[in-house]
Amino acid sequence: MFLLYDYDIFWAFLIISSLIPILAFLISGILAPISKGPEKLSSYESGIEPMGDAWLQFRIRYYMFAIVFVVFDVETVFLYPWAMGFDILGVSVFIEAFIFVLILIVGSVYAWRKGALEWS
Repeated sequence: MFLLYDYDIFWAFLIISSLIPILAFLISGILAPISKGPEKLSSYESGIEPMGDAWLQFRIRYYMFAIVFVVFDVETVFLYPWAMGFDILGVSVFIEAFIFVLILIVGSVYAWRKGALEWS
């Protein structure tokens, strides 16, 4: 039988976790000092006049390296629950984890062959 009162803690947590950021934004909007002037509207609020153009080009290599690192770092975190429940879950989960690791290896080899892991 499906009982809704089993989810009271979930709904309380959801409401409280939604109200905290809303209240934080409202309170900071009310209490924050409002001062508009030429310094506030400039690109940099430090008081120093900006020199040159704010547009700088970065090489795409930095972003590719960061994305590849984040993808493989975050994806390997998903292996932890499988490792913790390996003895309970059985062979089907082992096969799924093996396929998952195989996909990670194929992606790593692909990134390596494309040169995304070289820092030159």
